[in-house]
Amino acid sequence: MIGSSLILQTATRFLVPLLLLFAVFLLLRGHNEPGGGFIAGLVASGAFALHMFAFDASSTRKLMGVESQLLMGSGLMLALVSGVVGMVLKGQPFLSSQWWTLNIPGIGELKLSTPLFFDIGVFLVVIGVVTTIMLSLAKVEE
Repeated sequence: MIGSSLILQTATRFLVPLLLLFAVFLLLRGHNEPGGGFIAGLVASGAFALHMFAFDASSTRKLMGVESQLLMGSGLMLALVSGVVGMVLKGQPFLSSQWWTLNIPGIGELKLSTPLFFDIGVFLVVIGVVTTIMLSLAKVEE
């Protein structure tokens, strides 16, 4: 965006990484406490929107590094696969939670679950949808 504020651009360079880090925090704590894939995706999308307001749509696409439609598709696929795992492995209903514990030497226990993968899928879908809408509106404006 030509003529964008230098103050906004400078602040954006600091705020975007912080917002993305906060989005990851919300994502990872979401299945145990308030948060989760949806709100984390909105926070991450807000970071990309701020970047687009401060700079332009092409630099925001470059920052994202991946097409937003690919994010939507991969997020839907991940959410679907996380729901099917219980059906395939244990004959349980769709979206039944499955938990695994990995012992990592030097780090300790790492607990993985299908709700986490479902949240990651929702996270990717929300980022994909919001950024697709946002970048489409920016294209119309150009």
